[in-house]
Amino acid sequence: MSHATYELKAETRERVGKGSSRELRRNGLIPAVIYGDKQAPLSIALSTKEVTMKIHAGGFMTTVATIDVNGEKIRVLPKDYQLDPVRDFTMHVDFLRVSKDSQVTVEVPVHFVNEEKSPGLKAGGVLNIVRHEVELNVSADDIPEFLTVDLSGLKVGDAVHISNIKLPKGATPVITDRDFTVATLVAPAGGVKEEAEGEAEA
Repeated sequence: MSHATYELKAETRERVGKGSSRELRRNGLIPAVIYGDKQAPLSIALSTKEVTMKIHAGGFMTTVATIDVNGEKIRVLPKDYQLDPVRDFTMHVDFLRVSKDSQVTVEVPVHFVNEEKSPGLKAGGVLNIVRHEVELNVSADDIPEFLTVDLSGLKVGDAVHISNIKLPKGATPVITDRDFTVATLVAPAGGVKEEAEGEAEA
């Protein structure tokens, strides 16, 4: 499962548009929108500091949160955010309303483990990561924090496909027409050393 849920306090925005957004940012707030679940979009303002901390903590896009809007608690999943390209602070966030039955589409990071158990990597092979994230359709309450790829036994020339990765219950890849590649183990430009030879040099 993903990170523990968290709560953000928000207030509704009566005025929308560039002028009011600038005014919000001057007051340490950022504009955001909650949409989906067959309800009208709700324009809100959140603490810039709180949201930026959550984004930098990691797992922001895969963690269901609760937003307290003037006492009404709304469960949401962040769907998009914009950062100021120069100053790296948060400019705007879009949230999707979710219920326990909601199916959502999220990009889940891929983690690689057991590098030391891969004969190909020991022999000097290079792990070529094709996808750092995999897009999944999954229940909002079962979003994984990450997917794990076990590199044990991987040799030069081997590839890891989505079918080699254990997905959480009920999760399916968005790409369904092929068993797509997540990573490959390739020979380095200078060729692979024999392991015995590599040990002799060490």
